[in-house]
Amino acid sequence: MRETPSSSSFYAPSDAKTVTKPAKPSGSIAGRASVIDADTIEIHGQRIRIWGIDAPEGAQTCKDASGSEYRCGQIGSMKFASYLDEAQPIICAQRDVDRYSRIVASCVNTIGQDLATWLVRNGHALDWPMYSKGAYSRAQSEAKNRKAGIWQGTFVEPWEWRKLRKGAM
Repeated sequence: MRETPSSSSFYAPSDAKTVTKPAKPSGSIAGRASVIDADTIEIHGQRIRIWGIDAPEGAQTCKDASGSEYRCGQIGSMKFASYLDEAQPIICAQRDVDRYSRIVASCVNTIGQDLATWLVRNGHALDWPMYSKGAYSRAQSEAKNRKAGIWQGTFVEPWEWRKLRKGAM
């Protein structure tokens, strides 16, 4: 079910007109965040999976415009860490808990800039419509049009890459 944002402690993506109501609201977590990977942060020892997006895994490679492989997951994580250095503290509103017992949350910096929107708009993550219902599709279109990040060349969607890798083991 979709509803319009309210004045609660829940933050909507900056490019979303509506937002899905949190599945299991339990307050918020705020503090200095460190990057685990391009779609997971840690605040006060608590792992937080950023809601609605999926980023290339650390070992995942993509191809740039010339066809050369590069470690897009690692680069995305490094760019995200650089961004967070200037964007602290972070405030996250819990939406759910994933199968790995991580909190799944929408997170913003103190001026209200949504972390998922930043990651998608800069080509370091993809909108994951299975969960987001397209909340970040506009940011993704912008990244694709600008050939930002992974959009500079070719890549396998992270959810497909994980399936392929799991099948190879």
